[in-house]
Amino acid sequence: MERQAEIAIAVKDVRKVYKLYDKPQDRVKEALGFGGKKNHKLHYALNGVSMNIYRGETVGIIGTNGSGKSTILKIITGVLNPTGGEVAVDGRISALLELGAGFNQEYNGIENVYLNGTMMGFSQKEIDAKLPSILEFADIGDYVYQPVKTYSSGMFVRLAFAVAINIEPEILIVDEALSVGDVFFQAKCYHKFEEFKQMGKTIVFVSHDLSSISKYCDRVFLLNKGSLLGDGSPREMIDAYKRVLVGQYEIPEDSGRQNLLEDEELQAAAKGLNPELQEYGTGQAEVLEYYLTDDKGVRTTAVIKGTEFAVHMRVRFKEMLPGPIFAFSFKNVQGTEITGTNSMIERAFLEPGRPGQVKDVTFTQKMSLQGGEYLLSLGVTGYNGDVFEVYHRLYDALNITVVSDKNTVGYYDMDSSVKVTDVEAAEGAADHDRVVPFMKKA
Repeated sequence: MERQAEIAIAVKDVRKVYKLYDKPQDRVKEALGFGGKKNHKLHYALNGVSMNIYRGETVGIIGTNGSGKSTILKIITGVLNPTGGEVAVDGRISALLELGAGFNQEYNGIENVYLNGTMMGFSQKEIDAKLPSILEFADIGDYVYQPVKTYSSGMFVRLAFAVAINIEPEILIVDEALSVGDVFFQAKCYHKFEEFKQMGKTIVFVSHDLSSISKYCDRVFLLNKGSLLGDGSPREMIDAYKRVLVGQYEIPEDSGRQNLLEDEELQAAAKGLNPELQEYGTGQAEVLEYYLTDDKGVRTTAVIKGTEFAVHMRVRFKEMLPGPIFAFSFKNVQGTEITGTNSMIERAFLEPGRPGQVKDVTFTQKMSLQGGEYLLSLGVTGYNGDVFEVYHRLYDALNITVVSDKNTVGYYDMDSSVKVTDVEAAEGAADHDRVVPFMKKA
């Protein structure tokens, strides 16, 4: 019962159902009763979702597109009404949902601050007192006097977040909006998250940034196709999410949910394939397949920093090749090549390739890159005498996400260990060690 008293948000068996029509006229026919039959299909955006969020927790909600993440936040904040089920909220909520929510596009920034404050129940005098803090955090200069319809997405989210955190919320809800801000503003926002956590406030946020989920959340809920698959620690749920992507998440047969492997959209997301892949080569060898596996051997496009992972490629030789070289490299999204290696450097394969042979190549290593998005390139090359030849090269073939709760400076983590000692105590101990044996001898 004591735990019950700490609940900030209680969601019980919530459903949100939409009617989908193939054609607009079907909606009209059904409304008028023509034909005496239903012309719609039911779509469950949420199907019996229950969750308790406790006071002072920072909770993340993750899942693929269309899993119901934004829908559940809108129902919690009252933007949407559920088709069934109950939601109870204990505390003042401040929500930062999709851009534009709660703002009048014709009003300027100042006017929208007062509009939002009034909607939250504050008097003009109270908003007057909060205005300097809001403007200081937003830091958009004289643009606050311009209509918000002229704002960039970054300026808009700065103002919206500044309003959301400065109206003294007990519960802060954020839906992916921070992804449009610049890196310095994002750091500023996450620092505010830390302050809120220390103050005992409750934070719920949806994000595709698994590194942020891992770093800031105490607990994570995993949604898929409107159903709650589970909740637990960030690491557990991120691992489960990776299995969902490749259709390897075990779902009870009596749940009524289809095997996730049948979903082509999820399969494509799991493969992380680049639709604008660039490839070239002489064609004397061909990369037939390529993918990553994590430390459990599961195919994935998300690797947790500090864990072991493997790059795989399957190669078929079409001609006799005296010394084929297999290679891979990582670039950041700006196109800078970060790291990579090949079988010649590693002295791992120094044999000829014969026509018709198929080889499976596996590079296994520890992930030391910082959290973020990377592009993986692969290839098969070799030498014809002194001439270097590219048999098959694939540029930016896979999009890889590195999940990290600790990012250091630069591109990779040196995995340093740190020891701090008190100088005076250390010197005193050293003097003691030197003096005492001498005194004993005397």
